[in-house]
Order: sequence, then C-alpha cells, then structure tokens
Amino acid sequence: MFIACLPAYIWGYIYYMKNSEPRKTVILSFFAGALSVIPILLYKLSWKSNPHLEIFVYTDKFSHISVPLFFVTVPLSVILAFMFVGLIEEYMKHFAVRAVDKKKYFNTIDDAIEFSIIASLGFSFVENIMYFYFIWVGQGVEQFFIAFIFRSIFSTFAHILFSGMYGYYYGIAYFSTPIFQKEIKKKRMLFTRILHKITHIRSEKLFHKEKIVEGLLIAIALHAVFDIFLEVGWTYIILPYLIIGYLVLDYIFDKKEDHINYGRLMRRREKKEDKKK
Repeated sequence: MFIACLPAYIWGYIYYMKNSEPRKTVILSFFAGALSVIPILLYKLSWKSNPHLEIFVYTDKFSHISVPLFFVTVPLSVILAFMFVGLIEEYMKHFAVRAVDKKKYFNTIDDAIEFSIIASLGFSFVENIMYFYFIWVGQGVEQFFIAFIFRSIFSTFAHILFSGMYGYYYGIAYFSTPIFQKEIKKKRMLFTRILHKITHIRSEKLFHKEKIVEGLLIAIALHAVFDIFLEVGWTYIILPYLIIGYLVLDYIFDKKEDHINYGRLMRRREKKEDKKK
C-alpha cells in the first residue's frame, strides 16, 4: 500500500501546488475517488454469476470488423470495449467529484480541474494496489519493478489527464450561467442558441448539458486511445502522447479566465434572487 501511495503523493503534490485548496476537501476528494473503484469491482465480480452482464460478450461480436487507426487497423470490438471501460471509469471518478461538492466548494474552473485530478489519484491509488499485488504474486520482483515504474509515471498521469480534461469542461458547465452570458456577448455559441430555439430549453441549461457531454466524450476518447496504444504495443507513442497531455493541462491551469471567481458572482446573483422573492 505504501508503494502505491508514492505516485499518488508525488503527482498530487505537483497539482496541489498549482492551485492550493483546503486539505480537508482534498483528502475527502481523494478517498471519494478511491471508493469510486468499488462499484466497478462489484460489476466485474458479477460476471461470474451473471455472464450476460459482461460487456466483452457483446463487443466480441464486432471482432471481424477492422477500423483504421493511425497507421494500423484495430478490431472494432477492441475500440468498443475500451470506450466502455473509459465510460464507466471516467463517470465514476466524476461522480466522486460531484458527491464531494454537495456543499459547493468550487469557486473557479481551476477548482473543478484540481478536485477531478485529486479524485483520479484516489482511483489510481486503489487500481495500483491491485495491479502491484497481482504482479508481485504472479510474476515476481523483476516484473513488479517494471510495472511500478510504468504505472507510477504513465498510468497514474493518464488518469490525471482524462479526469483533468473532464474537470475542465465540468467547471465550464458548473458556472454555465455567467460563462454563457460572456459567450453571448462575444457572439459565440451559435449552435447552442439554435438548439435553444428548436427545443425551447433555457440556453444556459442547454449550454451546461452540452459541456458535460463534451467533457465526458473527450475523457472517454483519451482513455480509449491510451488503452488501444497499450493493446497494439505502441508503447513508444505513449510518452509523447502524455507529454502533450501534460502541456495541455498546464495551459488550462494557466488560463486567466479559469481563475475568475465565478463562485462569488453566483452567490451574489443568488442573494439578489432571494431578495426579489
């Protein structure tokens, strides 16, 4: 367990220093992320008694179809399986973040990104414990050392990347009202306004849902691509892939508009609405 703590602590410290938050909330987010692994484990354990619940039973039906991906072709069954894995893992980590934020801790988009990253580290921590244990018992010390290096550097950061990107879009959705009004002033978000006219849903609400879905799809895609790289043996691409991901996350953290205290604006608006009532 101590060994699995090491990558979580190092990566957590790196991103905690970028945007320091109350330690109590950080710890709560970490453990919520760790607990989010449990439903996935229970789902996998249910395959023994209920084989029809196993997703691979259904994705394997598409193994005869090949899809070109970069310079190779990959069976559609592999792509669908990894997209499903990405879906349940990214959603569970995101669910942990939303559970922690019931008391409305977020003030900026950066807050949403950071808490998403901390939750992903909790998830990765539990995942690493299981991987390290089975590799130590089944393959020996030498393979364990290789797995420790790979998972500490690459797999743990991969979780950070996926959840960080989802957290960014969730942050935009979280403060959808003030952000949407800024977008309207800049005469952007034309697609959302057209949908609003067709569906008669409030523009801010539609914008909120749009960003949630966008963030989830990006996280799933990034997760699936990473797993596919491992599946086809493209380990040499993983390093540049994650370096680019790190630079993108770093850029998002440094964006001035992601530091705007929308929480303060939202609370002011809520007080004004309460006075009107």
